[in-house]
Amino acid sequence: MSTFRLSEVCVTPIKPSQGLVAFASFVINDSLYCGSVGIVTRPGGGYRLVYPSRLVSKRQLNIFHPISNEIGQAIQSAVIHKYEEVLNHGRNRHDSLDARVE
Repeated sequence: MSTFRLSEVCVTPIKPSQGLVAFASFVINDSLYCGSVGIVTRPGGGYRLVYPSRLVSKRQLNIFHPISNEIGQAIQSAVIHKYEEVLNHGRNRHDSLDARVE
């Protein structure tokens, strides 16, 4: 079992546009800041994360994204939970938590 710390989760809701409803940022293991992660609605309900990319010479290049499915799911769960908390309870947009991944 691996442990990683996801902290400084920040969600900024925006005026919805083509499914995009918010942007998120977070810090992994107090060492890596990840920002400009989009929160997008799913057609069947729920949300998914979209990681930043850049168009270079007609090619879309990923800036960063989770490599393991387990880490990706843990990040998505924490960010979506924070987004729903911000929307439903109007609480602070920042949070910290520990996530365990097998």
